Parts: sequence; structure tokens; C-alpha cells
Amino acid sequence: MTVLLPIPPLVPIPPIAVPWEVRRMVRLTYLTALTTLLGYVVFFVFGFLRDLFRELLDWSKSDDLRGYAPICPPFEDFYTRRIYHRIQDCFARPIASAPDAWIDVVERYSNDNNKTLHRTSTASRCLNLGSYNYLGFAAGDEYCTPRVIESLKKYAPTACSARADAGTTRLHVELEELIARFVGKPAAITFGMGYVTNSSIIPVLVGEGGLIVSDSFNHNSIVSGARASGATVHVFRHNSPSHLEEVLREQIVKGRQPGTHRPWRKILVIVEGIYSMEGEFCKLPEIVAICKKYKAYIYLDEAHSIGVVGKSGRGVCELLGVDPADIDIMMGTFTKSFGSCGGYIAASEEIIQYLKHASPAHLYATSMSPAAVQQVISAIKVVLGEDGSNRGAKKLAQIREGSNYFRSELKKMGFVVLGDNDSPVMAIMLYNLAKLPAFSRACLRQNVAVVTVGYPATPVLLARARICISASHTREDLIKGLKVISEVGGLVGAKCLPAEPEKAKKMD
Repeated sequence: MTVLLPIPPLVPIPPIAVPWEVRRMVRLTYLTALTTLLGYVVFFVFGFLRDLFRELLDWSKSDDLRGYAPICPPFEDFYTRRIYHRIQDCFARPIASAPDAWIDVVERYSNDNNKTLHRTSTASRCLNLGSYNYLGFAAGDEYCTPRVIESLKKYAPTACSARADAGTTRLHVELEELIARFVGKPAAITFGMGYVTNSSIIPVLVGEGGLIVSDSFNHNSIVSGARASGATVHVFRHNSPSHLEEVLREQIVKGRQPGTHRPWRKILVIVEGIYSMEGEFCKLPEIVAICKKYKAYIYLDEAHSIGVVGKSGRGVCELLGVDPADIDIMMGTFTKSFGSCGGYIAASEEIIQYLKHASPAHLYATSMSPAAVQQVISAIKVVLGEDGSNRGAKKLAQIREGSNYFRSELKKMGFVVLGDNDSPVMAIMLYNLAKLPAFSRACLRQNVAVVTVGYPATPVLLARARICISASHTREDLIKGLKVISEVGGLVGAKCLPAEPEKAKKMD
């Protein structure tokens, strides 16, 4: 049983010395940092003691692996055994419905302190504030769904082949032409998985002798691709064009290829349109200007921004007034705004042709399901108004208004909220590890499903709840979510700022 104790709001005292990225995002007080770190210390001390007692009790048992090294050394899964298992009921909750504004969350129980979870036959109807279903296409659509069903009858659920073999259908070709037109590039290529789009394409674009300059908050798929490329990787401070210029200048003037000391073969700067853990827009115009100045290529990941921001949903380039011709590589996924799966790269004809002959994800991986392809085609046509209605424009307006309303109300309540206006992603800072399960469980008890994120997915001091707004949320849904979050936030001590007086709220 979880006991929730009210915690008084934090007093405004000077911020503790923490990394630059942390200071830039949010004011972190000594009390917040101290209690958060103390919580981790308690977890680790008791975890080590339990491990020690286990070794003493099991000293007589043989650990002979007959010459094999242990696949999972005890200390390497320490975090999973001693921390994650205690709160794993807050993660990977089984869902028994489409990811719409409301979802059916399967109830689970445990008889061994969450080490093992058992599903029940019952489900709770919960307000969904965690899915990426930004435009509401994932739960069925009057225009998209009939066409997807028809494609299943014609093409089957899968092509059972890689794109380079027998996995290219007429739908794949149509989608790539549509994507290129949608984002304003000459050509595009699609892949069956968004994560693979980054992790497999970056090593094809730049390799040994090249330089990758990556934002410090870039997604793990970008990190994996950069590491696999063999290129030299340098990181610049999150969303800091000035530090990017400093890194580029230093590497061009002083930097050389390791070992040979020759100039870099190419330089690739990688940024995201919306950073998924912060809900913050990239400072794209400034970064484009710097990359032009130093002749560096730009790789833009629009996984969370394509289809959802901009007047017609064309992403951060449209929103921030950047010419797509100034972006060398435009990457995006179909898993968020379009209610499907897979990813794409849009670029020049020359680059796309090169990727078709050099990318392992195109040559060997199974192609996108034809039904998933048809879903994306139909969704984009709705966004563009090519379905003969204005529903796409209404969806874009609704998610923009809903996101801005939800964010402003959270701030009025006293929460520390990350993210920019018009972004459907917002983070409520919880800081303390113990608040993650308390916040998540308390919300679920009141039929609100939220996603909580902590270390190692975020810095140790910056645990949070991440909220994703959808065009399928009505104003009544948002009011319900705000009411529950306000109540739970006050109970667990997550309101770190002074709340707006009731009188001021009524005047608004």
C-alpha cells in the first residue's frame, strides 16, 4: 500500500550548482536537489545491504558456470532489481483498447512487492494523457479506416519482404511521393520503424573521418546511430546556438581526424524539432544560420513535430519560417501524428537514391505493412484537406488550443512545466524519485493515465511526468485531467511554485 503524505511547497531559495542544461530548463533549489539525492542514497544503501546479505546467505551455493562468464553480472542490473522492480507497476501497463482520448487500462496485482505482476480480467476506463496520438487518427477515422481495411484485403497485413526485394507496393511509392510534397523536399524514402530510421541512416550518411555535432538532449535513436557510425561525436549544450558555433569553430580551426590530423570529411549537425522529454522547440533559424556559416550539414528529426505544428501541419520549418531547402536531411515518424508506424527520410534526389542502395534498413529489413502505409497516406490527405473536408484544419486548431490551455492551467496551479506554447508535449517536474510512483498510482486511482519518467531516461535530479495532448481530447476531458493532476500534485508535493490566486483565475 502506498502512503501519500502532503509535503509543503518548496521555498524560493538560491539554486544549487548543477549542470548547465539543468539550470537552463528549470530553477532547481537546494532543498529539491538535497531531498532527491538523499532518496537515491537511501535506495542504494539498502540495496547494497540486501545484496550483501544475499551473498552471505548463499555463500555455500555453487556459482560454477563451467567456464562461462555471467551474462548478467549482479551489479549491472542493480537498478532494475532494487529500484525499478519496486515501481514497475507504473510502467508498461497493458492496454485493452485503441489509444484514443480514453483507454481501457488492464488492472494488475502483485504478491511479492511488485517483483512479479499478474494481470486480471478487469480494466479501468481512464483518461489517456500519455499516448502520442496527437491528431486522433490512431483510434479509427471516418476517412482513414475504410481505406485501411480495403488495403488489408488487397495487399495483406505484410509484404513479407524487404523493400529492395519484393516489399515495394504501389502504396509505398505513393507515400514517398506524398511525404516529399508534404515536407517540401524533392524525394523521400520510408522505413518500417522510426527508431531504426535514425539508428540505421546516420551511419550511412557519415562515417570514419566525419564529425557529428549533436544536441545533448537528442533521442537515444540518434545517439545509437552516431555511435555506430564510427564518426567523431561532439555534443553541444541543449538548444544553444552559441555553444554550437563554439564547438564548430573549435573543431574546424583546431580539430582534425583522429590519427591522420586531416580535415573532417564532412560535418553533420543533428537536432530535433520538438524534444520529446521537454516539449521544447528547436531554435532552428539560428542553427541554420550557423551551419550555413561553417558549411555543416543539418539533420532534423521531426518525430514529434511533423503533422502537428505549423499552420498546415508541416512541422517546425513552417512554424518557425525556415525554408525546407535549408535543411539537408529531414527525418520524421508516422507513429505520432498519423496514427501508424514507421519513419521517413526526405532530402534531395541524389541522397535518397544513395540511401536506397546503401541503407541496411532498406536492403534487408521488412518493409512497412501496406495497411500502415495506407493509414499514413489517408491521414496526410485529411491534414491537407484533400479528403474534401476541413477536418484536418480543425484537428490542428484543436490540439494547439488544447495544448496551450492545459499548459497555462498547470502553471497557474503552481507546477513547474517545461515546453513551449503550441507544443503538444509538456513535462510536469516531480524531481524526487519517490514522487514518480506516488503521482502515477494516485492519478490511476482517479482514472487518469499518465506517463512518469526518471533516471536513466532523464538526469537524476529531473524526474517528471510527461503529458501528451491529443486533438481527440475535448475541453471536458482536459478539465477532468487538470482537476485530478491538481489534487494529486498537491498531495505528493509537486506544486513547487506559488499558485495563482483564485480571484485572478476568475478574472481571466
